[in-house]
Amino acid sequence: MKATTRINQSIRALELRVIGADGANLGVIARDEALKAAQAAGLDLIEISPNAQPPVAKIMDFGKFQYLEQKKAREVKAKSHVTETKSLQVKIGTGEHDLGLKAKRAAEWLTEGHRVKVDLFLWGRYKYMEEGFLKERLERFLKLIPADYKIAEAIKRSPKGFSTTLEKAGTK
Repeated sequence: MKATTRINQSIRALELRVIGADGANLGVIARDEALKAAQAAGLDLIEISPNAQPPVAKIMDFGKFQYLEQKKAREVKAKSHVTETKSLQVKIGTGEHDLGLKAKRAAEWLTEGHRVKVDLFLWGRYKYMEEGFLKERLERFLKLIPADYKIAEAIKRSPKGFSTTLEKAGTK
């Protein structure tokens, strides 16, 4: 809810475009007349759009208005999901069990909607091994991932070895 929502006597505008309790447009009427109509209905006069010309006000229960505004804010918050790129590092000598655990972790991140960057870390003499063999090792790890995914960035050489980026299968 906006902190500046004005109700009843705190509405400053002398003329308002008023929407009735049933949703019908009552037209542009004086503020005092609109307040009388709201009091007659046993409800509040709430300024919905203060920047409009003339400002728009609605006759309704203020508690219900607050509830609806909070509900809208919750829905917006629920829909906004920040995706980030998570990183996994695999080495040539990583055991099968550890690879399985890392694959499960990657699957969790993918189902949450995050991108996953998988690095095959090479050090020492491993940097000079045959490129085809190293790519095959990384592809073997990718096959262990139980979630549906698509490759966002193909396997390519990086400063520390080989890397690829994965995304959830249903996205863009």
